[in-house]
Amino acid sequence: MSADLPPCWPQGVARVLLDTVNSTNAYAALLSPNVPTWILAAEQSGGRGRRGRPWLSPRGNFYATLALQPIETPDLVALRSFAAALALRDACIAVTGLTVGFALKWPNDVLLNGGKLAGILLESTGAGQRITQLSIGIGVNLIAAPNADEVEQGAVVPVSLLSETGIRVTPEAFLTALANAYEKWEAVYAAKGFAPLRSEWLLHAAKLGETITARIGDTSDVGVFQTIDETGALILQTLQGRRAIPAAEIFF
Repeated sequence: MSADLPPCWPQGVARVLLDTVNSTNAYAALLSPNVPTWILAAEQSGGRGRRGRPWLSPRGNFYATLALQPIETPDLVALRSFAAALALRDACIAVTGLTVGFALKWPNDVLLNGGKLAGILLESTGAGQRITQLSIGIGVNLIAAPNADEVEQGAVVPVSLLSETGIRVTPEAFLTALANAYEKWEAVYAAKGFAPLRSEWLLHAAKLGETITARIGDTSDVGVFQTIDETGALILQTLQGRRAIPAAEIFF
């Protein structure tokens, strides 16, 4: 089964289509784009996820990076991870026609039927309080996912769009849907700030109001996931009190 074609490519946005690359984030770091630029690769030889972990990259899955030159301070630039997550969810709905099953896992994952479908990796270059370039790397398991025994114990089991929905989507078609969806959320962020992104993200948050584990290095905190604050930090109600966690790995 194939999905309908997404809308036309957004105006004022460039794209680079590659066959094989070390990683789309590494390629994006070599660019100095005057306009937002998407880099899509059919295959990555050195793809990576959070904390430098390898990201398996078989052909047919989605590997892309959006290269931007933002002007905000680093804390505000980082909030674009939520714009990317919302855009990813919208793109999944657009290419499948399905409106249920997709959820957002703090800080940077998209789930489908409880399994990990996609991940986001933000990397920036610059000095001090000046960011010269932001790379938003996105990987989506369109047709294949790693085996459960290939991921960290306790982590969410990976799934693919094809296995969960029976719908086959090409990386090029998904890129067009994602680029359009991201343009929408970037415009919202530019006009109204983080508040509307925060509200929309919370509507689709996985495990909101439930007990989760936040792991930072060798330290773990267990508590109820209450919300995210105006900085994007996770608010966890633990036995020791309410904690704001700016970065962690989440298990449930």
